[in-house]
Amino acid sequence: MRFRAVDVTGAEALAQLDAYFTERAAGFPAEQGEYRPTYPVAEQFTPPAGEFLVVEDEQGAVIGCGGVRRIDSRPGSVEPRFEVKHLWLAPEARGRGAGRRLLGELERRASAFGARELVLDTNASLEAAGGLYRSSGYAEVEPYNANPNATHWYGKRVG
Repeated sequence: MRFRAVDVTGAEALAQLDAYFTERAAGFPAEQGEYRPTYPVAEQFTPPAGEFLVVEDEQGAVIGCGGVRRIDSRPGSVEPRFEVKHLWLAPEARGRGAGRRLLGELERRASAFGARELVLDTNASLEAAGGLYRSSGYAEVEPYNANPNATHWYGKRVG
């Protein structure tokens, strides 16, 4: 498995994001309304503000994506805080540890940019994702954004 930084507005990233948003919209809990995708902007995922990665399998096929971006520090703090965004693997790539390796690589890159805290949001319907985050040391935190698709917010100290 290999991680490769790409332009978040380029064809490779957009193909992965389209697949991710399509899957989320199809599985989004009806009682929560309609899923609202937000495509990332290049400035937020360009070093040193952040980075967007695609994941390649052993044959070089792109099987997923994820990114980190700098966001505002926690109120009352000046420590750099980054957010994990759009961590996704194609269904056929799941269950083999690729998600955990991708999360670890995103953490490493955010730390290299100076992050001292990582945060992310997710939806309760993504049970495997929530399990991955909790088992990777993330703990629930107060909501730090107004993402209409999120029901849970997590944070972790890094660096």
